Amino acid sequence: MWEERAYYARRDIAALAAEGLGVSDLHAAAIDLIEAWVGADLTCWATIDPETLVISTMTSGESRIPSEYEPRLAEAEYSGEEPHTFANLAQRKLAMARLSDLPDRDRNRSARLNNVWRPLGLDQELRVLFLTDGECWGGAGMVRAGRDFTDRETDFLATVAPAIASATRLAVRSEASGSTSTGHPAIVVIGSRGELRALTPAGQEWRDRLDQIAPGRFMVMMQVMAVGARAASSDTFRARLRDARGQWAILEASPLIGGDEDQIAVSIEPASGDQLISLLFAAYGLTAREREVSAEVIAGHSTSDIAGRLFISSNTVQDHLKSVFGKVGVRSRGELVARLRPNDSSAPKRVS
Repeated sequence: MWEERAYYARRDIAALAAEGLGVSDLHAAAIDLIEAWVGADLTCWATIDPETLVISTMTSGESRIPSEYEPRLAEAEYSGEEPHTFANLAQRKLAMARLSDLPDRDRNRSARLNNVWRPLGLDQELRVLFLTDGECWGGAGMVRAGRDFTDRETDFLATVAPAIASATRLAVRSEASGSTSTGHPAIVVIGSRGELRALTPAGQEWRDRLDQIAPGRFMVMMQVMAVGARAASSDTFRARLRDARGQWAILEASPLIGGDEDQIAVSIEPASGDQLISLLFAAYGLTAREREVSAEVIAGHSTSDIAGRLFISSNTVQDHLKSVFGKVGVRSRGELVARLRPNDSSAPKRVS
């Protein structure tokens, strides 16, 4: 019975992917499909940047976590001390993790359990990663009270998760291949308790754009950046995120020096074509060598130049390009550059 359910779930998710939905709409529809078979009191799916392993957007099920608990959840996720964070699971290539699988010592020190789930009357958590071709494109957090997630439920989700990953990658690829993001650079200052201390007028614009996804989403992401900056060994934390229109922004958070408080400055700027190239490389499933060859093509280098720079033969360069063209769905170098750097007038001219 569960095998049949998984078959139909994969089929329905593939159909959703074929509709060309954006990531948020795709995840909202897929949550409804999955919760018909695996129920949860709270569900939140995250899109995860495969390069930074930072959450870029979130989509909740019908029941949402109360807004006052979201900062606690963000702090736990990026503090560097929490077990079973999405980034930790992705680094370990672990597709599934139940909170109950942890030793009692690790379970009892979980900030998510103690500061979020237990106050909400919940005690069982399952995290599922959306992995494909070794890249993490997202994850689901499912929480409920009393009854733990069964082996049949986890087996079902493990079977369906790769289909969700492929659909998510396709949706990200479509959004990242669209027009370069618009907007103005902004600065946001976050205080020691995660409160908003100041922002530029452009910061208010970005706040409006993110809050279109869900009320309060801007502050949750700012708190994520602040926690990440405080935990980062370099004192700098970087991320990419999407707004409600599927446009991308680059964020960088660092501590402010010379102030009386532990304040964090977060810069936000529209993502340029160059800043999305690595994301598109991953979204098209290019290998490491194919990414190197593609980067050389984007830089305007000829076949012989690429061969010399990468210490491979010209025939090998052409073989890699043939594979890249097939994956990206183009037939020439010019089309490849246009696909990977859309509407980017600064892209170099093609060299034969």
